[in-house]
Amino acid sequence: MFYKELVGYYEKLESISSKLSKTSILAEALSKTPTELLPKVVLLFQGRVFPSYTQLELGIATQMMIKAISKATGFSTAAVEEIFKKNGDLGITAEECLKKRKQVSLFKKKLEVSYVFDGLKKLATLAGEGSQEKKLNLIGGLITFAEPREAVYLVRTILGELRVGAAEGIMRDAIVKAFLPAKGEEEKEKSTEAVEYAWNVLSDFGEVAKIAKESGTKGLRKVKIEFGRPFQVMLGEKVESIEEVVEKYGKIVAEYKYDGMRTLVQKKGKDVLLFTRRQEDVTEQFPDVIKLARSCLKPEECVVEGETLAIDPRTDKPLPFQTLSQRIHRKYDINDMVKEIPVQVNLFDVLSLEGKMLVEKPFKERRKILEKIVKAVPGKFQLTKMVISDNVEDLKKFYEEALEAKQEGLMLKVLDSPYVFGRHVGTMFKIKPIMETLELVVVGATWGEGARARWLSSYVLACRDPDTGEFLTCGMMGTGLTEEQFQLMTDMLKPLIVEEKGREVRVKPKVVVEVGYQEIQKSPNYTSRMALRFPKLIRLREDRSPEECDTIERVRALFKSQGIAG
Repeated sequence: MFYKELVGYYEKLESISSKLSKTSILAEALSKTPTELLPKVVLLFQGRVFPSYTQLELGIATQMMIKAISKATGFSTAAVEEIFKKNGDLGITAEECLKKRKQVSLFKKKLEVSYVFDGLKKLATLAGEGSQEKKLNLIGGLITFAEPREAVYLVRTILGELRVGAAEGIMRDAIVKAFLPAKGEEEKEKSTEAVEYAWNVLSDFGEVAKIAKESGTKGLRKVKIEFGRPFQVMLGEKVESIEEVVEKYGKIVAEYKYDGMRTLVQKKGKDVLLFTRRQEDVTEQFPDVIKLARSCLKPEECVVEGETLAIDPRTDKPLPFQTLSQRIHRKYDINDMVKEIPVQVNLFDVLSLEGKMLVEKPFKERRKILEKIVKAVPGKFQLTKMVISDNVEDLKKFYEEALEAKQEGLMLKVLDSPYVFGRHVGTMFKIKPIMETLELVVVGATWGEGARARWLSSYVLACRDPDTGEFLTCGMMGTGLTEEQFQLMTDMLKPLIVEEKGREVRVKPKVVVEVGYQEIQKSPNYTSRMALRFPKLIRLREDRSPEECDTIERVRALFKSQGIAG
């Protein structure tokens, strides 16, 4: 399969906004792709060469790409920069340079999908002395062989800026349409659920597409958690009161909502791996937890889930998540950090036991199994504190107890509920004192003036469209931060800058923040058509990925809940 064919589909996807049309185009492309190429093609449609759970990125910056375009086309770097300044898109810049280049390679060949994919994948493995030059040569070589239109999408893919609208929802529906033809709406819904289930377990639509084509819905439903591969965790919905949950479900489970790191523990023999809800592998950062898991988890093989807290070694009281994040991101002096910031693991669920999936079992059964397989070490490796009740007053007392213990609030769970991967489900709820905050991603910023000239001090906030994967702007935050916070935000955002116009910059959507605000208004000034009034930083959410930030639906729902006319 030639890369040119893929580019043709990219162009079609870019030219339309209809979700149904995008789904049809993707479905056509997938159905025409040879089975052995499906995993690669699906990732390329998503602008990736690695599944997101690997945390691997190509890591190519703007300046290196400018040098690569120069090398491939014969234009000076200054000339390439000048063209880039005019159009703001290095993909278009590469296209223009290729069209105008005077010399054409004598060894020109058509780019094949596998050749492009394998070449891009190799970029992430090049390290050590001389690696920068090797990367430059590899990128330059690909651009040299590319046709002008191919270069547009090749460059955007390398920079992580290929946004053709093949988001999760559309990719899911395209796989259904391509490989799981349904006779009616009910059958289509079951096929969609099967694809979604497999994606949430495997976190790789490429593999899901291959299974769907070869084994249909039955094959998708048989997918299991694999050792070494994190999954999409179940998420709770926000509620305003305990009463509304009890009124609907009667007797419920209430657990402490800990201010920590969601932790997936996978055990297989003596091997133990730890992942966060963002699917980061943090095994090396927590050797103390690994040691406890080996001795405290009785089964030979299991997958359990919990929350890891930082604990003050002097008082044994919990510390804020920001303290724990120092351990999450530490790559050296790990043993020193273990002593400085000890942790406590609180387990609340078991998903797999001795290779058998337990997710269909009701929560009350999974909890009983968890109690049997964990040899608790109080204060170190234990089960979450919980009560089971339908008495609202008793549950409120437990809520106050959780807040008194410096925890975030409560998780409320329905006793008979299964574990549903990757969704905000209506059988698990979270309640905490501040309900109206939003978790948004930073997509732009402005360099400050005067005393703030060295900082990016105004941040463009965006929510997510779950259907297209686009980030829709909804406000700007620039007040209420300390000097330390301005410096931290600048340090985090500066490497993510992809475009600068005067003092304004556009950044890759990577940094998630939790913000409060006075109210939400309708506004034509932002792409979401909504605006937060006086947004203020509550905290950085380093435990959240951009794909987990709040959706446009949630912003609209909060707007409606204000009771504002119009």
